[in-house]
This record gives sequence, structure tokens and C-alpha cells, in this order.
Amino acid sequence: MDQRISFVTLAVDDVARSRAFFVDGLGWEESLYAPGEVLMIAVGERLVLSLWDRAAFEAEVGPVRSGAGFAPLTLAHNVASPEEVDAVLSEAAEAGATVRTPGSQREWGGYSGYFVDPDGFAWEVAFNPGPIGASVLP
Repeated sequence: MDQRISFVTLAVDDVARSRAFFVDGLGWEESLYAPGEVLMIAVGERLVLSLWDRAAFEAEVGPVRSGAGFAPLTLAHNVASPEEVDAVLSEAAEAGATVRTPGSQREWGGYSGYFVDPDGFAWEVAFNPGPIGASVLP
């Protein structure tokens, strides 16, 4: 098996709401949209974010966690500066996200903050000044 990830698939409550947040709100470009079923967005070289209707997801994969809070994972969006972290957090809030943790200096040397999207998924927005951080930037 090759060492790679091709899709990150998230089960969402409302595909149209997800599209409104990511495409209309954040300005991301959709790759495929089947209303009520799935939204796919190319988010990197050979990497797709798939936002799949929760009921269809559960029919194929099985039940997902329910309740308040956010899913036990984070997705990360790295940028080239602390100022960009703050700008992305602001943009996400304007699009309907909840900023859970404002941008701040981290003990590991970077700068990051978190927002939660309309389906409760936590997104880290980070500036990582090290080689790993540089390796994920365009």
C-alpha cells in the first residue's frame, strides 16, 4: 500500500449548508456537487475533501457519534504567517464558523487557532515555521 491519503470524508447533516459555507462563504472551488448527496473539493495535489450526507454515510459505513461538541479529530489548514492565521479565522467566522480558539503563539514555536464548521468539525489554522510546515504550503 502506498503511503498517502486520497480523500478525507466527513459525514455532514446538510450538504447544501456545507456548500454554502465552503464554496459560497470561504470561496473554495467545488470539484463535484450532487445536491443532497455529496460535495467534493480538491484541497491539494491528489487530495479531496468529501462532504457526504450523514444518512448515506451511515448506511455505508455505520453509525457516527452523536451529541454536542465536535468530532474527535481536527483538520488543518496551514498558512505562511501568523497574520494569515488571523485572517483565515476571521474569514471562517464571517462564513458561519465558530472560532473556538483565537490565533496565539504556541509552545512548539508556531502560531495557530481553531474554528468549528457548521457540522462541528474542528479546523486548525496554523503557521508552522519548521520544515514540516513549509512542506505542506503551495
